[in-house]
Amino acid sequence: MNNLFKGMFKNKTVLVTGHTGFKGSWLSIWLREMGAKVVGYSLPPYTAKDNFALAGLESKVVSIYEDIRDYEKLKGIFSSYKPEVIFHLAAQPLVRYSYKYPRETYEQNIMGTVNLLECVRNSPFVEACIVITTDKCYENKEWLWGYRENDRLGGYDPYSSSKAACELVVSAYKDSFFGDHSNKKPGIATVRAGNVIGGGDWSMDRIIPDCIRSLEDNMPIPVRNPNSTRPWQHVLEPLSGYLLLASKMLCGETGYSDAWNFGPNSESIVHVGTVVDTLIKHWGSGCWDNVGNKSKTTPHESTLLSLDCTKAKMLLDWNPRLSLDEAIKLTTDWYKLYQSADVYQTCVTQIKSYCTKLERGKTND
Repeated sequence: MNNLFKGMFKNKTVLVTGHTGFKGSWLSIWLREMGAKVVGYSLPPYTAKDNFALAGLESKVVSIYEDIRDYEKLKGIFSSYKPEVIFHLAAQPLVRYSYKYPRETYEQNIMGTVNLLECVRNSPFVEACIVITTDKCYENKEWLWGYRENDRLGGYDPYSSSKAACELVVSAYKDSFFGDHSNKKPGIATVRAGNVIGGGDWSMDRIIPDCIRSLEDNMPIPVRNPNSTRPWQHVLEPLSGYLLLASKMLCGETGYSDAWNFGPNSESIVHVGTVVDTLIKHWGSGCWDNVGNKSKTTPHESTLLSLDCTKAKMLLDWNPRLSLDEAIKLTTDWYKLYQSADVYQTCVTQIKSYCTKLERGKTND
């Protein structure tokens, strides 16, 4: 694994905020397997079936259960552990939840990011900081083409607009306190991924967890927006981009403190219904029901969204390595195994298999 990122994470102290979440747990496992000293800062996992809980990460990394909105606690973690690398994933990540709890969403996503950047600003030991936002930070005009990093930010709903605001906050801190305007020069970048799927996600109002819950109960899968188009990718795809970007910063290379898209290739930008059909194929049984017109109170959700990842492909030499079918099969495999297998080893096996694809891809590119 270390060959992919020049061994840059071995023995590094890496702070992962939101480490109990779906993406954070996978990232923590990958970092641990590369020899990093992982310090996690997050709220407790939501359920006993979350990837973090089933993989036993609480006993495998330093795990601190605190709120990202608590600046003093977060500052104390920086003082105690002196992280050299930071991946900031702690957030309220759900669109529909943000309609119910907008204030909580803005507090966690915006002020949580401000708190994190304040700690970075006052910590000379930090070398690289990656702030994870979302593809939904763009002002979505339902274009047929993908959004580029310099396109207008926006957001119809509280979640999307809070993430657009995070992008502005990071940009302001970067311009005001880091880089050419300061003697402190940690690399700071924001990263925007598409709809991420993979094992261990049990969040409400996400299509894969909805599918699995229904399939396990032998019930039809409720699908709200089967014709909505999204950029689908396995969780390991954007994580590989985040790690690659941070490794460039750790090598002392310049020009990477910017915004970056990490999305799938065009053939993986498909309808929700296509994803559900593919998952059912790999599960071996099941059916779904279009429930989109059965509720008049359904909040607004965009129907078309995709990313242009030319920048990452050209400047980072990053490319997606999994087809949509492969991504959904890996996801389905995890959910088939989690009740009987060692979940940590299942994740490690999938990470190693993906790393093999990365290494082969570099050889063939």
